[in-house]
Amino acid sequence: MDPADWEIIKSTPLFGAMASQTAEQLVGSSLPRFYDKGVALFHQGAPATAFFIVLDGWVKIYRTTPDGLEVVLHVFRQGETFAEAAIFLGGRYPASAETVTPSRLLKVDGETFRSRIEERPVLAMSMLASASYQLKFLVEQIEQIKVRSAPQRIADFIVRMTRVRQGPAVIELPFEKGLLANRLGMKPESLSRALQQLRARGVSVERGTVKIVDVRQLLDFVEYANEDDE
Repeated sequence: MDPADWEIIKSTPLFGAMASQTAEQLVGSSLPRFYDKGVALFHQGAPATAFFIVLDGWVKIYRTTPDGLEVVLHVFRQGETFAEAAIFLGGRYPASAETVTPSRLLKVDGETFRSRIEERPVLAMSMLASASYQLKFLVEQIEQIKVRSAPQRIADFIVRMTRVRQGPAVIELPFEKGLLANRLGMKPESLSRALQQLRARGVSVERGTVKIVDVRQLLDFVEYANEDDE
């Protein structure tokens, strides 16, 4: 496997605390694979047979309601893992997964991974670290929807995309606005209004390109503003 891929794998909460040799044993003979946009990786309710590591691209996790409505729970990016909890519990996938951009993923066999964990119970701590990371994110996501305004939610997403904390920045929205709105718990029209309101905060969007005048100022808006713009 490419050394750069191993760096990404080792950056994940699941594998970060492990020795490289141990991580290699857990991954086994898995090799990265390229997936086109729109590929279904697994479906809600199907037996959990593997989990994934995102080496490049974006993958949405979603549930389908009884009336056919799609609810996006999260969109995973490079350096994140998903579905390992379902593997560890030996159950079924609680949601569906689909690539939303062309992606490179590492698919890890669940049975092999579980057997390695059973042989070395101390490795279960890595599973706990990964679960704790995802629980923390879930709590933050609920807080965003319940407490933060629509402009704050979008600003938070943009700041996380920049990976910097001050100065100007330019990013490309990784997927269509409809998915972004779903992911942030708002309607597409609310997203459009909120983006217009962010112009006053030094944010402009044109054809998917986002320009930020000052990331620090936008971060302060995310953390400290208490306005309800939705």
